Amino acid sequence: MSDDANNLTCAAFQAQLSDLIASGEDVNSHPHLRSCGLCRALLADLETIAEAARQLFPIVEPRDGLWDHIESAIKGEKASSASETSDDKGVGTSNPGMFPETV
Repeated sequence: MSDDANNLTCAAFQAQLSDLIASGEDVNSHPHLRSCGLCRALLADLETIAEAARQLFPIVEPRDGLWDHIESAIKGEKASSASETSDDKGVGTSNPGMFPETV
């Protein structure tokens, strides 16, 4: 951090705050926070809100083989789409493979 970071106004610090958090830096060690209780309180509130949000939607690992299943489905759609567009009858041209054709 530069010497300019020590002289930031609250507005300037708060304008940078989302970028500082996104960078992965330890925002708590920012020089402005050493002298500004208002911004320390704001950061503490934001950390509390972020933790509460993480609790709302816990991280769930996908089941084994999910990505393989998705990949094969995509490949199947591409193959199906390619055969439909090469069909001389034009069947399937208005149906991009999402729903089965009814005849």
